[in-house]
Amino acid sequence: MVHIVGAGCGAIDLITLRGKRLIENADVIIYAGSLVNPELLSYAKAGCAVYDSAKMTLEEIVSTVQAAEEKGLTTVRLHTGDPALYGAIGEQICAFDRLGIAYDITPGVSAFSGAAAALKAEYTLPDVSQTVIITRAAGKTPVPEGEELRKLASHGATMVLFLSTGLLDKVTAELTAGGYAPETPAAIVYKASWPDEKICRCKLKDLRKTAEENNIRKTALILVGPFLESEFSRSHLYDPAFSTEFREAEK
Repeated sequence: MVHIVGAGCGAIDLITLRGKRLIENADVIIYAGSLVNPELLSYAKAGCAVYDSAKMTLEEIVSTVQAAEEKGLTTVRLHTGDPALYGAIGEQICAFDRLGIAYDITPGVSAFSGAAAALKAEYTLPDVSQTVIITRAAGKTPVPEGEELRKLASHGATMVLFLSTGLLDKVTAELTAGGYAPETPAAIVYKASWPDEKICRCKLKDLRKTAEENNIRKTALILVGPFLESEFSRSHLYDPAFSTEFREAEK
């Protein structure tokens, strides 16, 4: 059995209870060494075989899983954040399906949630933004047609960009061309929830300058949108003048 586990965005106590239990019981752990906090491996039992997938190809990962399956061992495939976001699990799942290997998925705290917590911000504010677009800039790996940043920017929604810290000139140009004003509030959150977390607030037009001044080149999220600064209306949820399923509006 293979358990695909989201490790969370950094801090080891942000892994789920289920994820921790699976690590503790694993015979084999294949972890994303370039991103996952290595302290999570301290939960592994004595004798557990540990592999760093940053140094492996897909074929090597699958082969390692196959070897564990043939011995009746339990494998944890440990991914950063939530494995459903930029976790490259789709290709592994296809391989497991083809080989008849049973697997399940345990979600994790994504970096986009960790970044909002670091900023002490809410992405969805009444009258400001009710939509969050999670994407990345096109670089060595393209994005599908219709998902270019300038097209997504036309919605004016809250924007969260993964894997884009090395493309900040392009990010700024594309988002500006799509409709965001150069003065739109922005932030760079480096290694959200890690001990060396860094939060840099700026304007859209100053993203690259801010990253350079703070020596941030990777492992960061780019957040753009008025949710970072705007005033907003009070929610109806706790408004005494608003009736809900659970209480009547005050007279």
